[in-house]
Amino acid sequence: MKSISSVVYLILILGSFLLSSSVVFRSEASKQGEALTRLLNAKKKKNIIDDHETAAGTSSSSTTTTTSFEARLLSLDQVIIPQSGSKEKDRIVGLPGQPESVDFEQYGGYVTVNGESGRALYYYFAEAVGQNQSSSPLLLWLNGGPGCSSLGYGAMAELGPFRVMSDGKTLFRNPYAWNNVANVLFLESPAGVGYSYSNTTSDYKSSGDKRTAEDAYIFLVNWLERYPEYKSRDFYISGESYAGHYAPQLAHTILLHNKSGNNTTIINLKGLTIGNAAVNEETDQRGMFDYFWSHALISDEIIDEVRAYCDFSANATDSTTCDDAVSKVASAVNSLDIYSIYAPLCHSSRISLVPKKASVREYDPCSDYYIENYLNLPQVQEALHANVTKLDHPWSACSTVISDWKDSSTTTLPLLQELMEHGVRLWVYSGDTDGRVPITATRYSLGVLKLAVKTPWTPWSVNGEVGGYGVVYHGDLTLATVRGAGHEVPSYQPERALVYIDSFLKGTLPPPPRN
Repeated sequence: MKSISSVVYLILILGSFLLSSSVVFRSEASKQGEALTRLLNAKKKKNIIDDHETAAGTSSSSTTTTTSFEARLLSLDQVIIPQSGSKEKDRIVGLPGQPESVDFEQYGGYVTVNGESGRALYYYFAEAVGQNQSSSPLLLWLNGGPGCSSLGYGAMAELGPFRVMSDGKTLFRNPYAWNNVANVLFLESPAGVGYSYSNTTSDYKSSGDKRTAEDAYIFLVNWLERYPEYKSRDFYISGESYAGHYAPQLAHTILLHNKSGNNTTIINLKGLTIGNAAVNEETDQRGMFDYFWSHALISDEIIDEVRAYCDFSANATDSTTCDDAVSKVASAVNSLDIYSIYAPLCHSSRISLVPKKASVREYDPCSDYYIENYLNLPQVQEALHANVTKLDHPWSACSTVISDWKDSSTTTLPLLQELMEHGVRLWVYSGDTDGRVPITATRYSLGVLKLAVKTPWTPWSVNGEVGGYGVVYHGDLTLATVRGAGHEVPSYQPERALVYIDSFLKGTLPPPPRN
């Protein structure tokens, strides 16, 4: 489904005039990173405010001393609604084309987060397999964009219990699904993403960081009323890409409400992990270009021009010399999938009449098309309890109706600091073949925090091989890489991703390879 060229993609980052200034999510921009690119383009043109701009309209610099996001304290008496009987209505008896002998329960349905406007968020919930359900934690997964689906990406292409075959109709089991170690909740957010909807179409023009976090919190407290057995369960948040905003902003909202209840825990938040995550615009962008150079995709002369002429700071203005340098970068990487620079490309959008042999160990670059076909089948939508009568468009991986993004923080680093101060386990991971929000960007961004090293950089292993590398900083922030993985880490390295998330939930990196 990714058809926008890398040339357009890269030029957009520096505010090219090739596209209009508004943030419009179209089918050709269905990749999470492409939606992020359009957001950055609109921010360059000042169509989107930074969340910590002052009333006078001057923007603060990207620092760790400014609170980049402030949640609004909600009255839970007003936002919690009765959920009796809703759980059983949401039970999924079976998905069309799923394999036999499924050893876990699955649910799907809606939680209304705003009755006045009729905003309702869709979720898919895969309980932990077998006897693990009763003892395993609750793990929320969020995809990014902004505007991309946690069902289509997270559940169906990455860490969910099933993958879609090439016929777009049948499923096969993912042996490295994260519900091996947790009860996994996938949320399509905000309204307008996937099967989530609003009865008030103007809502699609007023999405942003603040409302997304607030709606996700309202979703959670109501979902826990529907599933009260999880109220006291350890709760973790995970996500990737623009979830570098979603996840810490939701965690901040949870901490605010927990504190307001005289330290009575409403949601038992224990940890947060984000992958290839956008957390600090200036360093994220600079790190992308440095990654291209360090991986021999662009020349010394080109990176010298980028470094000399391009200013990635929040208040920078575009320049012709910078645009020229970036155009050279774009030409150099145009034939690659920058979301995983060594991955094969998809050369056909067609599904097959007879499904080809599939394995989660072999990355299929065309899987987006299989998933899109599957999630638009009427029998699948019925099984998932998707209310498609509320939608005037087919299901798509990234929203085709969200036309504006109202507010977006330049940085979420202050929120990461807040989580560390409150004892929330914080792990940041990076697939090391991703060029969109690469490991260089993540290192630069975390470097802004100036944390001292607690446990030095060391390899960790899976089946006797290096699965990645990790370092622990004082404040108990862990940075880990996943070797051989792209932007959507579990799509490329599912076994290593499962070992990673299991280790995160336990709070200890896997052991290093034996010599």
